[in-house]
Amino acid sequence: MRPLTGEPLPLDLLNTTWMSGGQPQDLLADAGGAREWLDEHGFDAPADAQALREAREAMRELLHDRAAIARLNAVLARGAHRPQLTPERVTDELDVAPEWRVPWLCAAELVALLDERGPRVKACANPDCILWFLDTTRPGTRRWCSMAACGNRDKAIRHGRARRDRHAHRQL
Repeated sequence: MRPLTGEPLPLDLLNTTWMSGGQPQDLLADAGGAREWLDEHGFDAPADAQALREAREAMRELLHDRAAIARLNAVLARGAHRPQLTPERVTDELDVAPEWRVPWLCAAELVALLDERGPRVKACANPDCILWFLDTTRPGTRRWCSMAACGNRDKAIRHGRARRDRHAHRQL
């Protein structure tokens, strides 16, 4: 089962890779996993796992190095928003090939998310975790993808170190 679902769409795409038992897992390894992820989000789009993986890795590269924009710009260059006039209102139409519609949308939403809430988009502080989250806490101090998993693991490790240090100090 995939951990940390329910994040904003681009972060949820990033979190289609995770660690389990020390091994990387990838929901998008095949078209079946891609279809599962698309269905989970209500997208009736072609299940192009390669396009989703390419967008995911471009987004991951940008988040690790904000100067690494070329790959994400290549994904964004595959489409555009176009305003359409109707007699009642103006609508926004996506001009993107069907297999790139969702990957492009995720990339565009990540750009908007970084523009609006950039410092709140965070990687889990657990060095063995590869998940991303949007920190919605009031002070903006969330460090882990999940307190129940990575947060408790970190606290247990720190507690064990402190206990060993106290024990070693007493023996001196």
